[in-house]
Amino acid sequence: MTLGVNAWRLITLAAFLVVWQLASIPLGKLVLPSPLAVAEASIGLVASGQLVAATASSLVVFGSGYALAIVTAIPIGILMGGYRRVGETLEVYVNGLNSTPRVAFIPLIIVWFGLDVWAKIVIVWFTAVFPIMINTYAGVLHSDVELIEAARSFGARRSQIFRHIMLPSAVPYIVAGLRIGASLAIIGTVVAELYTALSGLGFLLAQFGNTFQTAKYFVPVIVLIALGVTISQALKVLERRVAGWRTQATGP
Repeated sequence: MTLGVNAWRLITLAAFLVVWQLASIPLGKLVLPSPLAVAEASIGLVASGQLVAATASSLVVFGSGYALAIVTAIPIGILMGGYRRVGETLEVYVNGLNSTPRVAFIPLIIVWFGLDVWAKIVIVWFTAVFPIMINTYAGVLHSDVELIEAARSFGARRSQIFRHIMLPSAVPYIVAGLRIGASLAIIGTVVAELYTALSGLGFLLAQFGNTFQTAKYFVPVIVLIALGVTISQALKVLERRVAGWRTQATGP
């Protein structure tokens, strides 16, 4: 009997935990705590409410910054792809800002927005907005030329071509941009919490790292990994729902 994807994932996870447990024995709990020690630390952090409060704080920053990136990046990306002159004008600036390390702008963001939650949200937004924008732009720009020409030959208006051909073709690109943006937004959340007023999972990482509480340090790391996996899988489901025709056409 052929095993499914989920079964293989569980087998891989179990193998990883076994290797981790064996490697922790010679290395010692300070260098590499065992999975059991991390599980015990996580139970203690949950029971104290510290992990729940930190996760909730990080989710607010992440969700706000990521949502703001989506509502700004997708319309601008569509505008750039739909109007070639706009795209050619803005592309060089978007690519330039995207290639610039975001950390370089954090002192300016702190000066402009202070050290409260708004600075964190702006940092997350700035981290995630450009991959979403670039992928949206590329998706609209690389629509099927033959399909567009066929629609024009049947008298389709520009708005109809844009709505019924260009936007549906761009959906996989947009979802790919959302997945990249989500990963970067998680990184931006931790960075924001480290540079501004310490709170959330970033605060726990700094606290446990500076005091060499290695077992506890792994707990927020695992939470961040779980958050990233959950969001990525949710976006994959979204892609299947809104662009299932493309998935079936291209195959697994």
